[in-house]
Amino acid sequence: MKKLLFITIWIFILIEMTMAADPLTEYDKNWPQWRGPKATGVALFGNPPLQWSETKNIRWKVPIPGAGHATPVVWGNQVIILTATETTQKADPGKVNAMKQQLPSWQRNSGKVPTATLNFEILSVNRSDGRILWQKVMHQQLPHEGTHTDGSWASGSPITDGKHIYAYFGSFGLYCLDMQGNVLWQKDFGDMEIKASFGEGTTPVLYKDKLVVNWDHEGQSFIVVLDKNTGKQIWKKNRDEVTSWATPFVVEQDGRPQVVINATGHVSSYDLETGDILWESTGMTGNVIPSPVYSDGRIYLMSGFRGNAFQAIDLGKAKGDVKSSNALLWSYNKNTSYVPSALLYQNMLYFFKENREILTCLNALTGQPHYESLRLKDLKGVYASPVAVNGRVYLTGRNGVSVVLKADPVFEILATNTLNESFTASPAIVGDEMFLRGQEYLYCIANK
Repeated sequence: MKKLLFITIWIFILIEMTMAADPLTEYDKNWPQWRGPKATGVALFGNPPLQWSETKNIRWKVPIPGAGHATPVVWGNQVIILTATETTQKADPGKVNAMKQQLPSWQRNSGKVPTATLNFEILSVNRSDGRILWQKVMHQQLPHEGTHTDGSWASGSPITDGKHIYAYFGSFGLYCLDMQGNVLWQKDFGDMEIKASFGEGTTPVLYKDKLVVNWDHEGQSFIVVLDKNTGKQIWKKNRDEVTSWATPFVVEQDGRPQVVINATGHVSSYDLETGDILWESTGMTGNVIPSPVYSDGRIYLMSGFRGNAFQAIDLGKAKGDVKSSNALLWSYNKNTSYVPSALLYQNMLYFFKENREILTCLNALTGQPHYESLRLKDLKGVYASPVAVNGRVYLTGRNGVSVVLKADPVFEILATNTLNESFTASPAIVGDEMFLRGQEYLYCIANK
């Protein structure tokens, strides 16, 4: 009798615990922003395929016009994509030549300059079957400068909260639309002057009613916070920074939201309400691209151009200059990424060396490697950031190969998959589906 009473009590306790647990929000169930619902590269639930090919586990495959490296976002039955398409309006040869001369001498044979006016577009794709639901041209212009040979004029990802879509094209405008594609407001911040004409590519970040835009370039850099509903400026602060491409990261610490920006001169944290600097750190390399990731009071920052830097910072201790304080938990100064951001999953940090197919996995709590500098021989070139779900890590190369790892301190490849595409954009995972945006096609990968 006592045993039965004990079991009954525990059943009630478990029911109460389950009911008290925070349910997944709609934001958590979708892929609403760059790097997913928590901006760590992790889908909070789901089971996409382990294996796929052009003839296996492809629910649909649709051509996407133009060029763009923006990762798609997903909400409900809509997959939202940004792209830039050429018009028939050819550029004046003199302007094209002038833009070529702006390129550094070492990039004149490899960098890209526009030869025609571009349409900056946003598309909504039906998640069920790949049909284009609507397609809107946000702006038409001949870009004022070139871009990297591996870049595009639509490299920033869209954002959505399920009511609004925010399409950001940098120098070519920020646009707020409803879910049916109607423009609600727009902002023009001017023209960026990007280092070495490498091209633009950062993404804003959305937090409750605020939209944060970082504008680091070779002119006057700044951070600006807007009201997401109206586009009205809430505050703006100038920054003493050169070009960077890292997406800002908003995190709440002790009930106080702060926005952390990874950059070359300083890593800076701003009070989201006032714009006051809460803390700073130094030590990043040039050309900062990887975005921060966060878990359990710790934020992780990385860069890897002509040097290596990885820092773990305890936000509960971070005040003022944290570089030499006990807020800096650990540093790891080798094998870090140039373009891809790190993946933070199950207290493990996964990242590539530069843009190469050489992988390291660290213990996120200690900074000690589980394994490091492992070459994935089937991948060739990596710009896409890793993603994870259901105990698996998905790694995608520019040669169309994707490698699936077991999420474990011990390195184990579960599958290697190949598509007839090149992938620069990062994957997006929602439920049992994964979306891969290639140079020409958008794939929905799902078990048949």
